[in-house]
Amino acid sequence: MTSTSRPRVTIADVAREAQTSTASVSYALNGRPGVSLDTRARVLAVAARLGWSPASAARSLAGAGSGTIGLVLARDPRDLAVEPFYMQFIAGVEATLAPRSMGLLLEVAPTAVAEVEAIRRWHMSRRVDGVLLTDVIADDPRVELVKEIGAPAVVVGDPSEAAGLTSLWTDDAAATQQAVEHLVSLGHRRITRFAAPGRYAYTVIRDAAFESASQAVGIEHDIVRTDLSLDSGADAARTVLSVSRPPSGLLFDNDVMAVAALTAAHDLGLSVPGDVSIVAWDDSLLCQLVTPSLTALGHDVLALGAHAARRLLDVIDGVEPAAFQDATPTLRVRASTGPAPVET
Repeated sequence: MTSTSRPRVTIADVAREAQTSTASVSYALNGRPGVSLDTRARVLAVAARLGWSPASAARSLAGAGSGTIGLVLARDPRDLAVEPFYMQFIAGVEATLAPRSMGLLLEVAPTAVAEVEAIRRWHMSRRVDGVLLTDVIADDPRVELVKEIGAPAVVVGDPSEAAGLTSLWTDDAAATQQAVEHLVSLGHRRITRFAAPGRYAYTVIRDAAFESASQAVGIEHDIVRTDLSLDSGADAARTVLSVSRPPSGLLFDNDVMAVAALTAAHDLGLSVPGDVSIVAWDDSLLCQLVTPSLTALGHDVLALGAHAARRLLDVIDGVEPAAFQDATPTLRVRASTGPAPVET
C-alpha cells in the first residue's frame, strides 16, 4: 500500500483558518502581546486542530528545519573579542532563541566575499533556517543573495538598504544630532567625528547628520575614518589632538575607540574634560568603568538582539516583510564632557 505524507502546515494556513493576519498568528503562537485574548484563543485552537508547530513552519520554508539561525561577521577576531556591542547583541539573540529550543550559528569571516559564501554554504547544506544581516553596506551582496535563494532574513539596518526584506533600524541621525547639540551647548566650536568605514550604511547616515547639525550652528567640524579598532581609535585621536588648533570635542562611532582616545589624551598631558570632551557610541560597561566615565549615546543592545531574533522567527514562520524601528539611542551624560576650554 502506498502511503501519503501529511501536508505541512504553515503559519499562513493557520491565519486563513483563524481569519486573521499572519502577524497576529505569530504573536499568538509565541505568547507575545499585540492580539486580543479571543484572537489568541482562536489561533491556538486552530493551530492545535491543524497540527501546526514551529518546526513544521520552518520545514515548509526551507525544506528541512535545522532549529538554527545564522550570523556571519566580516570582522577581525581580535577586534571582535573586545567589542562589547556584538557580545551584547548575541546574548539578546540567544535569549530569544532559547525558549524555542533553537540555536545560533556564528561564523567570523575574513572578508566580505567569505561572508557571502558562508551564507550560500549554509543555505545549500540546510544548516540554518534564516540569517541576520548586520553591518549592511550599499547594494549589499548578502541582501541580493538571500533574495535570490529565498532564505529568510532580517536586515539589522536602515530599510533603504533592505531591498524589501524585513528590517530593524534605529534612528542614528537623531542620535548623532543629540551628541552635536550637547557639545555645542557646552561651548565647543571645533568637533571631530571618528567614523566607521564609509562603506557601511549607518556611517553614511551618521556622517550626513553630523554635517547637517554642525553646519546648522556654524561650527568647525571634521570626519576622520577609522576601522573601529582599539589601535585605530588611539592613533587617530593622538594625531588629531597633536595639531596646533585641535578640536575640543570628539565623537566616536563606538565605545572601544572612545576609551582608547581617553588614554591617548592622558598620554599627551591633556585633561578630559578640561581640555577635550569625549562622546562615545554604544554605551557599555567600558564607558562607566574608565575615569572619567564617558558620556555616550546608549541603547539597550541586548534588547536589540532579542528584537532582531524575534523578527527573524516571524519571517521563518511566514510573516510578511516589514520595517521596524527600535529605540533611538539617547545621550547619557557623564564626566567626560564639560565646558569648552577658553582659548587664549
